[in-house]
Amino acid sequence: MVELAEAFFEEAPHMLVALRHAVNTSDKAGIRRNAHSLKTNAYTFGAMALGGLARELELGGMPADENGVAELEAAYAAAVLALKERIGG
Repeated sequence: MVELAEAFFEEAPHMLVALRHAVNTSDKAGIRRNAHSLKTNAYTFGAMALGGLARELELGGMPADENGVAELEAAYAAAVLALKERIGG
């Protein structure tokens, strides 16, 4: 579990950067792809709030703008804190 969580801590920030880039360039396929990956990873670790927001963005139910990405980043930060607490990191 710890190794998987560490992979999540390492990979998710890259997904968020790619997602921000996709939003800034209006790359709808990139938005969906990165939101989907983030959603899948979040749900794997029980980060339901993060997963739900990523799902909304993936399906177009959340604005694909700076505010949407900022909301995802905040949810990711909260998920990291909770997961580190859970695994003792």
